[in-house]
Amino acid sequence: MNALLKSVPNEPAPVPVAVSGPARTVPPRKPAAAVAARRAQPFATAVRRVAPPLTGIALVLLVWQVIAAQNEAFPSPLVTWQAALELFADPFYRNSPNDQGIGWNVLASLQRVAIGFGLAALIGIPLGFVIGRVQFVSRMFGPIISLLKPVSPLAWLPIGLLVFKSADPAAIWSIFICSIWPMIINTAVGVQRVPQDYMNVARVLNLSEWKILTKILLPSALPYILTGVRLAIGTAWLVIVAAEMLTGGVGIGFWVWDEWNNLNVAHIIIAIAIIGVVGLLLELALVSLARALTHEQVAN
Repeated sequence: MNALLKSVPNEPAPVPVAVSGPARTVPPRKPAAAVAARRAQPFATAVRRVAPPLTGIALVLLVWQVIAAQNEAFPSPLVTWQAALELFADPFYRNSPNDQGIGWNVLASLQRVAIGFGLAALIGIPLGFVIGRVQFVSRMFGPIISLLKPVSPLAWLPIGLLVFKSADPAAIWSIFICSIWPMIINTAVGVQRVPQDYMNVARVLNLSEWKILTKILLPSALPYILTGVRLAIGTAWLVIVAAEMLTGGVGIGFWVWDEWNNLNVAHIIIAIAIIGVVGLLLELALVSLARALTHEQVAN
């Protein structure tokens, strides 16, 4: 055994190395392909987000161009774009009460929607709380709401003309009557779905009706109320266009009908785009409001 050990060469002793500073760890180099892939990842994500809507827009423009090529009375996308540039060059001109820019017409429609929608909110939301809270009132108004809710809002327009003797309040009446049902129904459902344990605790603590409303019912029913408000504003914006077509005056609906009488189809297409954009902005504004109120409720 000693002979074997002697035959094995001894390993040289490690030479001590003086270190002048703290030891530094050198990170391993990443392959060039991995670095390039990481740099290209944001671009690929942006492409995935932008490509689908751009493809949809391109498809719509293609179908639009095909229809315009087969029908001479239908304007092409290029002709409509040129008409839009001329239209938006001065959107707020005012020559006469019936000859105003597209900007004034949109503002007039938004004003009617704001009045009718605001009145519906002032009446519909409190009434929804009462219907959801009091069973007798719920049974009393249930058949009435079920009967009147499916009625087209335009069917109420002649009633408004007969009662108010004017086109403008009749249009506001149509907006009011179509906006109030989603608010009443969603508010009542939200109040009825408040957990019974909350109401039991309120009964044990002998809370007043006002504290039950502000501390329990309102926070719990808030998501349902906001859903009803979103449904109502969308319906109101749909109704005002049709109501203004029938009543006349200043408004985006009357402007569309007037352009049809002038056989200006390009302006009608532009008006359709404007109606869609305004409706989308109203929807986004209410979604932002709902998120802010919900976040505030969670924070409290």
